[in-house]
Amino acid sequence: MEKWASLPLRLGLGIIFIGHGAQKAFGIFGGPGIQGFAKMLASLKFSPATPLAYLIAYIELICGLLLIMGLVTRISASSLLAIMIVAIFKVHLSGGLFLAKGGFEFALILACACISLILSGPGKFSITPEL
Repeated sequence: MEKWASLPLRLGLGIIFIGHGAQKAFGIFGGPGIQGFAKMLASLKFSPATPLAYLIAYIELICGLLLIMGLVTRISASSLLAIMIVAIFKVHLSGGLFLAKGGFEFALILACACISLILSGPGKFSITPEL
């Protein structure tokens, strides 16, 4: 049964990251779009903000899709984990734990899910066979 555990994790995490990437890249689902996201990154002293906005948005979109397919799962999860670690420390840490105050709880659980996929691999119903 544990070989099946990665499947719902990959699907759920992939959907979440595709949605968040689409918010950043295209401004849908109430998101800021690239220019709005770039302004937020610039306010946090990230430079160059616009190229980074594109990079982050498309990593979330592409790696989310790759997770759903189970293709290069560990690499995709590692890329998304890096984004979540930066988000925790640069964006959400000052808000404390709870999301209601801008905290890091959501980014933390996404990071933990990424770590689980890095450790477990793609599991069943994936394009990439387990190593």
